[in-house]
Amino acid sequence: MVATVRLDDALEKTLESLSSTLHKKKSDVIRDAITFYANTLETSKQTKLRNAIDKTKAADKRIYDDMDGTFSDGI
Repeated sequence: MVATVRLDDALEKTLESLSSTLHKKKSDVIRDAITFYANTLETSKQTKLRNAIDKTKAADKRIYDDMDGTFSDGI
């Protein structure tokens, strides 16, 4: 697939600099950037999901501990 992208001057200079520094074609730098961005988003989603699960588990544990304490006290 061929894609056309319009870049402002600053981004174009950044791309040229990266291309030169990495000794890669501009298209390769762009492909690498897209891959990196997609992986970063996926990792971020997984981290947020893990954090949500941990918070839910902690909340459930507090409720369980409260109920267990109530049962231990003989209701």
